[in-house]
Amino acid sequence: MPELINVTFDDHAISLALRNFQQSVGNIRPALFEIGEYLLRTTKNRFVTKIAPDGTPWADNSPVTIEIKGRNWPLTGESGDLGRQFDYDLIGNDGLKFYSNMVYAAMQQYGGTKSEFQQLWGDIPPRPFIGISDDESKILEIISSHLRPI
Repeated sequence: MPELINVTFDDHAISLALRNFQQSVGNIRPALFEIGEYLLRTTKNRFVTKIAPDGTPWADNSPVTIEIKGRNWPLTGESGDLGRQFDYDLIGNDGLKFYSNMVYAAMQQYGGTKSEFQQLWGDIPPRPFIGISDDESKILEIISSHLRPI
């Protein structure tokens, strides 16, 4: 069974907007669905730009990895599976879970050292791809758009 990556955030603005939104309209599932679809697009795009959610560039591959793989394109692999294996679930009427089902996703998100994980050929720096730091304004915009009368 693949390990799940748990990335949590405590963003006061988004949390407050969602609470106010739920009190105003009751059913926030359409907005959560739209946020989930948006997060799918932005997360997949990080594999093109090699930029973390907070705007920092991913570390390049190490010289050892470049020698073994013959390229310097972190996290894309020959199959590119990690960059495509994302999904989200709506949890009840007021929650959204965003995840990767790839076993090695947590290692890429958080990094790891050879001393901790003997199977690695070297240390892996964290290359965060799941998160919403740079997406906050768009998520707030999505929430606001669902408050407007149709």
